[in-house]
Order: sequence, then C-alpha cells, then structure tokens
Amino acid sequence: MGYKLETTALISKENYNTFRIRCIMLILEKVKNMRKELREIFIHGCNEKIEKKGDNVGLSFYAFFKNKNDNPELLMEAANWWIMEHKLDHFEKAVKIKALVLSESSPNLT
Repeated sequence: MGYKLETTALISKENYNTFRIRCIMLILEKVKNMRKELREIFIHGCNEKIEKKGDNVGLSFYAFFKNKNDNPELLMEAANWWIMEHKLDHFEKAVKIKALVLSESSPNLT
C-alpha cells in the first residue's frame, strides 16, 4: 500500500505499544483521507447530476463510475467510504454527498 514504517527494536513492552499505536495511526489516516481523485469524481458527478436534474436527485456510488471495472481500487475506496465509513443508503441525495465530501475536504474544492 505504500506505507513507510521505520523499523523499531521491539525488545520492550513500551516499544511494542508505540509500534502498535503508530500502525493504528497510519491505518486511520489512510481510511479518513479520501484520495483527491475520488473527491474530484464525487464533486464533479454531484454537480453534473444536480445541474441536470435539480437538488432532489439521488444517486449511488456506482453512478460515479463507468460500467467497466477499469479502476477497481478506486471503486472499492468509494464503496468503503459510502458503505462502511458513512453507513449511507444505496441511493442518497447528490447534495448530501457533495456536502459530506466538502466537509472532509480542503476549502478550495467546490
């Protein structure tokens, strides 16, 4: 996955606990931070649907992807964010998804 972890001599309980905490922090950081590419796909897709069908339009995370599996890792990241992290229903309002993404993003993404 691309994590870099310094090697630590695990000779004491304190070193072992520090190592475990560092691992947990790296995992939580990865889960919490949606990749920029996915944020942009969500925002663009929501904007497009809202523009075409209005504020009441609903969509699922599949709506952001073509009908071919050309980026399974990104699709799984979207599914994890949608289902596991936010416990969203299959169909949600585009305005709700956009607001969620923006609340977790840097301020310059609209």
